[in-house]
Amino acid sequence: MSTTGIIILVVIGVIVLLVLCVIGWIISTRNKFIRMEQDVENSESRIDVYLTKRFDLLTKMYDTTKGYMKHEKETLAAIIGMRNPGVNASLKEKANFNERLSSAARELRMVVERYPELKADRMFNNLQQAQSEVEENLQAARSNFNSNVASFNKAILQFPASIVAGSRFTKKEYFEAEEQKRQDVKMEF
Repeated sequence: MSTTGIIILVVIGVIVLLVLCVIGWIISTRNKFIRMEQDVENSESRIDVYLTKRFDLLTKMYDTTKGYMKHEKETLAAIIGMRNPGVNASLKEKANFNERLSSAARELRMVVERYPELKADRMFNNLQQAQSEVEENLQAARSNFNSNVASFNKAILQFPASIVAGSRFTKKEYFEAEEQKRQDVKMEF
């Protein structure tokens, strides 16, 4: 074999090796995006679980308190009228549901303050503790979701990975805080 033949084979080998490296990188990058997208969906699912649990707890708290507060129909109607967001609900719909749940929980707490016998009830206290735990878990789930969204969004926007992302992978929305929780807290004494 001549020197030019060997050079041609080496050049072809290098080109094949480069092409294989590029193809491997593309596949690896695409799989990374898929894993990250699944992490985002999984963390969104955890938010759904905690929103559902929160709704169930509020419903149980309502059942426990309804004997005490027959005349508090507006609060009761608001809690009864809520429904869990569907699995395929948009993030905005889930945030809206979360905001309605927060509002109902505040209303329920105000009503409970008027009934000292209810506040002393062990079952109601257990439900309040469970709700507090769910609130913490929900906050952690939202934080985890937003962290996963941030990682995903950064990964698909960075060059050269953005070439692989193309139009198949698009930016995800963050779970936004409720409008009233963004406002400064007024403390009056």
